[in-house]
Amino acid sequence: MPVISTNTAANSALRYLNYNSDQQSENLSRIASGSRITKASDDASGLAIGTKLQTDVATLTQAQTNAANGASILSVADGGMASISDILSRMKTLATQSVSGTVTDTERAYIQAEIDELALEITSIATATSFNGESLLDGTSDYATGVVFMAGTESTDTLTVTITDVDATALAVAALDVETDATTRTAALAAIDAAINTLATARAEVGAQMSRFEFRESMLATSLENTDAAASAIMDADIASEQAELASNEVKTQAAIAALASANELPQELLDLLR
Repeated sequence: MPVISTNTAANSALRYLNYNSDQQSENLSRIASGSRITKASDDASGLAIGTKLQTDVATLTQAQTNAANGASILSVADGGMASISDILSRMKTLATQSVSGTVTDTERAYIQAEIDELALEITSIATATSFNGESLLDGTSDYATGVVFMAGTESTDTLTVTITDVDATALAVAALDVETDATTRTAALAAIDAAINTLATARAEVGAQMSRFEFRESMLATSLENTDAAASAIMDADIASEQAELASNEVKTQAAIAALASANELPQELLDLLR
């Protein structure tokens, strides 16, 4: 029924214009932000899950860095131990030479001097082998008792780096005597053998920890990739789909504008009947 006091057609056209305009604005917001959820009302549960996943991604990224740092610390420690191992090998050679009856007391004095210097060098290497200012091999830092690294998303996901003290005193080679008599020379040789075994055990422990850190780092990389993908599936906008929907809403908005303009002209056209 054509009337002039109430323009129902205009009201309907205006309602659709507002709706289409809002949809168009939402499409533009998603495209501009790259996010499927620009406000909580878009998807409340998806926002909660996606936010947690994004937090996990940030945590996993740091955990991966922690694991890499732990492996690096152990690698530095192993390098220092390798140098000490070479020194112990040289000390054993010298101690073995001192036991030989073909060596005179003069040569044994030279051997003793070199062994003393090598013992000092072991302690020097143990002190100098450090990470971020903390010595790793002389038992003075927290690494001697264990340093915890966060390597996951939960507080219980931790790995511990523990490095044995391997300076000359700890290896019992700080005061070897290959000069006095056969008994002390034999004892020195035995002490060096024991030090070599102690160092080998310490290196094996470092190697085992390093292997664990490397495997954890690899696992964290996989978890990070999968968690990031899951967060993306929930939070990220499908740009192609949003662009297609935007084009559709633009057409609908233009149609609603045209319809509203036509509806607004209807009362004026009805007045023509009175002329």
